[in-house]
Amino acid sequence: MSDSRTPLSILDLAFVRHGQPVAEALAQSVELAQHAEATGRFERIWYAEHHNMPAIASSATAVLIAHVAARTERIRLGAGGVMLPNHAPLIIAEQFGTLAELHPGRIDLGLGRAPGTDQVTLRALRRDPRASDEFPSDIRELQGYLAGESLIPTVSAHPGAGTRVPLYILGSSLYGAQLAAAFGLPYAFASHFAPDALHAAMRVYRERFQPSEQLAEPYAVAALNVIAAAEGGAARELADRVLRSRVRNLAERVPAYAGRLDDAAVDALMTSPVADQARHMLTYTAVGDRDEVADYLRTFREQCGADELMITNPAPDLAARHTVLDILAAID
Repeated sequence: MSDSRTPLSILDLAFVRHGQPVAEALAQSVELAQHAEATGRFERIWYAEHHNMPAIASSATAVLIAHVAARTERIRLGAGGVMLPNHAPLIIAEQFGTLAELHPGRIDLGLGRAPGTDQVTLRALRRDPRASDEFPSDIRELQGYLAGESLIPTVSAHPGAGTRVPLYILGSSLYGAQLAAAFGLPYAFASHFAPDALHAAMRVYRERFQPSEQLAEPYAVAALNVIAAAEGGAARELADRVLRSRVRNLAERVPAYAGRLDDAAVDALMTSPVADQARHMLTYTAVGDRDEVADYLRTFREQCGADELMITNPAPDLAARHTVLDILAAID
């Protein structure tokens, strides 16, 4: 960015609203990306790999990035993230190397260690439960492919070799912070849904950072939710709707509830442990009008020490999400 404003980016989970066609949700992700790009305010948009979650349509992350990149012109796009133990590093190097060749200078690759799903789905992915133990060596292998300096004799990534797609380590615990620091890579913390270790992870990352070819100084990204409207009261009404939606989505992961929760059932759950879990996941959420959100972002960044803020935009309809982007774009 050419100005001194706090760098803002977007994590688009490609939410599929209750009863919404998936194709419509994906089309709205394209519209959001185009709107974000038009404001000129946002650094990048990331999409996250999740599996067996009906409310999230970004499971085929590289495919969605390609689709959005073909319909935008300048904004950076990437994974936030690819769950690397689910994949062979060579395949990810080829996928993101292809994206980088198609859209030079616009592609990021955030990497996570978790499966992004439940244990049953993990088996359906043909993933060895011990695969996460190889996460550090998988990153090194992936780096080699993207640099054109493969660690595997006679094996190279085509496309991919020499693209040097920038890598980010994602995390929600001290493990990712320590690994990103040791490897000299940017670090992104998932505080939009896993708030507990944010401050400790940011501190550890900065204290232990070792410079690398990609990055000379630590660079930390912290995620949070933003629910904004022209008036604070309207934003708080939206926040109530977002909470109810989160409670519904959490409850419907239980097979007995899947597809069976009407509004009355959700009402009954709002005083349950499920609702408590949802509220905790939303700990870091800015709610309000422009000034209230600006104050929250400023305080949040100062307290956690982030270089960049990654915004999720969970408002329940497209028009409201466009409004959030416009409000954020007007914040210094």
